This record gives sequence, C-alpha cells and structure tokens, in this order.
Amino acid sequence: MSNVNKSWSGSSKILFRFFFLYFIIQIIPVDWKFYQLLFSIHWAQLYYGDIFLLAHYHPQFIPDGGFYNWLLIAAIAVIGTIIWTLRDRDRDNYDTLYYWLRVLVRYRLAIGVIAYGFIKVFPLQSPANSLSTLNTRYGDFTDWKIFSISLGAAPLYETFLGVVEILAGLLLLWRKTASIASFIIISFAGNVFLSNLAYEGGEYVYCAYLLSLAFFVFAYDAGRLYNLVQGKPASPDTFSVQWPQAWQRKGRLVLKIAFVLFFIGLYGTITYEGYQHNPHNVVATPGLPGAAGVYNVSLFRIGKDTLPYSQVDSTRWQDVVFEKWATLSIKSNKPVVIDTENVEHIHQDDFTKTYESSGTNARQYYSYAIDSAHQALVLKNKNPHYPEDQWVLHYNRPTASRMVLEGINENKDSIYVVLDKLDKKYLLVEGRRKPQTL
Repeated sequence: MSNVNKSWSGSSKILFRFFFLYFIIQIIPVDWKFYQLLFSIHWAQLYYGDIFLLAHYHPQFIPDGGFYNWLLIAAIAVIGTIIWTLRDRDRDNYDTLYYWLRVLVRYRLAIGVIAYGFIKVFPLQSPANSLSTLNTRYGDFTDWKIFSISLGAAPLYETFLGVVEILAGLLLLWRKTASIASFIIISFAGNVFLSNLAYEGGEYVYCAYLLSLAFFVFAYDAGRLYNLVQGKPASPDTFSVQWPQAWQRKGRLVLKIAFVLFFIGLYGTITYEGYQHNPHNVVATPGLPGAAGVYNVSLFRIGKDTLPYSQVDSTRWQDVVFEKWATLSIKSNKPVVIDTENVEHIHQDDFTKTYESSGTNARQYYSYAIDSAHQALVLKNKNPHYPEDQWVLHYNRPTASRMVLEGINENKDSIYVVLDKLDKKYLLVEGRRKPQTL
C-alpha cells in the first residue's frame, strides 16, 4: 500500500497522535446542527448560501464559545492521546495515517477558501455601496462596516481576492502544490484575521480555524524549505501511497473530479446566478418605479405641528433615500440601537438581508411593500432591535422630482412629509479621474 519511511521518535509519535485526534475532531462534523442543516436543504432548488453554510462548518460544542471550543477539543485530544499511547507502544511510524490526515486537512481547507472565494469573485460579500451608504457620514459607521464598504467600493479588488482564494483552494488538491497553496493561504488569511481583530469583525475565530489548517499543511515541507533558504541540503519527500488496483486509481480520480465539479462547477454556477438575481446582501425586490434617489425633506408635519429643519431634532427627518430596490432609509437625529451583526450570513429572503442596515446609527432602514391600488407603502424596520416598528404611508407624486408621504408612524401619530429629489452626483459613480461638475 505504501512506501514507508524510517521509524519515528517517541515524541514524534505522541505529537502525531495528539494532532491527529485534534484535527479529526475539528474537521469531521460532529455537531447535530450540521446534519440538521444538511437534511433541511432543498437540493432540487439549491441556493449558494446552502453550500456556503455547510462549508463554513466548524465545531462549536459551546455555543458562541469562540476559542474555548478549541480548548475543549484539545483536552479531548490529550485524553485520547494518553489512551492511544498506552495501547499502541510498538508501532514504528504513522506515515500512512499522516498521509490520510493531510488529505483530509487539505480538502477541508480547500472547501473553506473556495466557499469564500466565490462570494468575492462575484462581489457579494461586500456589495457596491448603496445610495444610503453614500449619504451617510463616515463616523456614523462601525469599524467593521467601514472595512466592508471600503472593500465594496473596489469591486475589481474584491474579485481579485476571490480569485486568489479559489486558486489556492485548487492548488490544495495536489500534494506537489499543497505547500505553495498553504503559504498563500497563511499570507491571505493572516491578513484577514488581523483585519477582523483591528476592525472588530466577527469571523476571527473561523479565520483562525482556516489558518490552523494551513499551518498544519505547510508544516510538512517547512523543514525542507527552511534548509533550502539557508543553503543547506534538503532531503526529498520519499513517502508515497501506492494504488496497485485499477479501481483504486480510477476511484481516486473520480472523487477528485467530483469534488471539482461540485465546489467549482456547481457552486460557482449557482453563486453567479445568485449574484445576478438574488444576492444575499442586496434586496432583490424592485423598489417604487422611478423613485430611486436622495430627497430633501422640504416640509415635515407631525399631527398639527410643522417642524423646521434641524440636525438635532430627534423627530424631524433630515433626508430620505429610496434605493433601486425596496428599501427606504430615513436620516434623523433619532437614537438608534445599532445592529452590530458582523458575521457572514447568507439569506434568501429580502427582509432577513440586514447588511445595509447593520453597522450604522445614522439611519432607520425600512423594507417596504408597494400597494399600487391604494398608492401606499407598507414599511417594516429592518433593524432586529425594532420588530414592532411598522408604518403605512400613502404616497403622491405631483411631479417627477417631488413626492408627498402621508400616514401613521410607529407611535400612531399622523405625519405629512414633502420630499424633493436632489440632483446629486457621486464621484465614486461618475469617476474620479475626469473633470466633474457637481
């Protein structure tokens, strides 16, 4: 079955037993929630988010326990190592078992980076900045939202990052290029890990998880590479697994092809379809026709009181943005409990897509449905801290640039608002390298 190397030292065997048990627990799904998700997927109507969530799996015995889960897994591995050492004293080496462990780690790491790669290749993770974002002050965003909208402002760079991840994932599928791939991932994911820490992102644990897998893969050739850098002789890797039977060689090839077809062909295709028709961070439902833009609030009446423009009034609106999709955002000085969601969630339903409303305290974001027969907008606040904030506003459009809203707010007060559309241009859209008249 294999070409076996020389005997291992006692300490090497003990270390291997620990890392074997540790990574097996980290890789093999043992969480019942993983299988609940697996069997709840509608495979006939597969959404790219389904595959992403499966690929994003990492064991969490302690919910939201972070690195405490790692300590628990390490403790289990230590106990297992002691038992294994006592029962298996005479084995010379674990060359073959080490080979198969590296295979599992390589493929698990490939799944993780490819899953993230495609939502960057098609700029889904950080979409292009919305009109509401472009009309929000920089200081009104959380650190992580600033990082995300900065990436969304450079879609070609985001695509490039995705290509790097996918390329590294493919290189992991072959032993000869696995160390190169792991080095790329260590450099890439290391930067992402530090960015998560610096910008208070929520993916630092999962990023560290991928880094640990990459370091394990890289460690196999690290000694030889170090000797080369130092100008010292580097012994070649003489170990290899033999496949004497034809069905073994064919089966190995079939499995690798199936992996590529599923995670590159299928996942890539449905991710592109999602990007075109139902991206997870942008609402897919079209908004009020011809309404997209930013509006100055020319008149604001609540009850019988007309409120003058004010930047400090918590009741009066300052401006309103209608997106191309069915989202309306209102800027006022009203205190907002920030939705601090900073973990990658991929939702299919428009109302659960909270990316645009998360990480800002300057605006209230509303998802709306259009009742054309009664010329009404049914608004629901997208911030999960305000589940009861729902409005019904009747709209009238006397001119192409003016809109009148009238209805009842969340406090059951009557409001009457006159909005005038601003002819506003954005350097990010118009281009920053040619003369502009603003």
